Amino acid sequence: MFHERHQHHFKTLTSIQLPHPMRIIALLIILIITATTAFLTTTPWVQTSPGVGSITALNPEDLAQEINAFVSGRIQKWYIRDGSHVKANDPIAKIVDNDPQLIERLQAERKQVLAQLAAAEAVAETAKIDANRTEELFNEGLAAKRDYEQAKIKLQERLATVAEAAAKLSRADVNLSRQSTQIVRAPRDGIILRVNAGDTSTFVDVGESIATFVPDNVVRVAELYIDGRDVSLVKIGDKARLQFEGWPVVQFSGWPSVAIGTFGAIVIAVDPSAQTNGRFRILLKEDPDDPNRWPNNNYVRFGSKVRGWIQLETVIVGYELWRLFNNFPPDFRDSNIRNKK
Repeated sequence: MFHERHQHHFKTLTSIQLPHPMRIIALLIILIITATTAFLTTTPWVQTSPGVGSITALNPEDLAQEINAFVSGRIQKWYIRDGSHVKANDPIAKIVDNDPQLIERLQAERKQVLAQLAAAEAVAETAKIDANRTEELFNEGLAAKRDYEQAKIKLQERLATVAEAAAKLSRADVNLSRQSTQIVRAPRDGIILRVNAGDTSTFVDVGESIATFVPDNVVRVAELYIDGRDVSLVKIGDKARLQFEGWPVVQFSGWPSVAIGTFGAIVIAVDPSAQTNGRFRILLKEDPDDPNRWPNNNYVRFGSKVRGWIQLETVIVGYELWRLFNNFPPDFRDSNIRNKK
């Protein structure tokens, strides 16, 4: 009423009206604030512990391994090259000794030792007969005790000679067996990653690496390193999502159900101590219940990079933002409750 009664006294104020675009902007600001508040207080968000790492093998026998020379000698022939696919017991390289007559000499040495062993056994058998005869005469009172003791000592000496000859024969067999193993073979199916030795004139020592070998049909696992702030909340059996290097992906860590290009995984191990960089290593295997199977070895190879998100609790978006801004760890819940979930 006052406004209508005195409106003619404030003609300038009456003529000023709020511009139409400003009304729209004010309305939009109100709507944005309302929608943002509703989004932050009602939208669920899956807390995650992120980490980066690489693809490795769970079994140590499945890792890249060195193929070593069994004998010292010169490489006479290569049967493979870098990238060759080999089967179990396929030849890798042939190594020969610098002395071409070495095997013949070892065989002759073995024959000589074998003859020594036969002679020692014959002498020991004679000494045993003498000791038994002396014992009988001593029991009948026809031989002195000293003669009986001397016969026993002589028998023990002959038996020691037999044992020494047997040891020489065993060493000769080992040397001959080692030199006979001149062809290095593949331990199992796999790929020759790298040839470490040189050409056919290269000399190698026993135990020296001549090639690097990567086995086939291995169980791949992801090796991630996560922050120590979150490691106490990560348990064996927790779910995770992985993003592989070079694989197209649209990732929403808090909404794993709408992520595209990620793959499921399960935590199978958590290291009890930190690495030198202060992060903790965890191992994850492929989730058998996830519909997206891991890409094959042609796309995800050993050593390739991987990024992962360990899924923890489900909270609202507003709380998660507040937690991140204050650098707080995720909510700690009873492990029994988490196992039930």
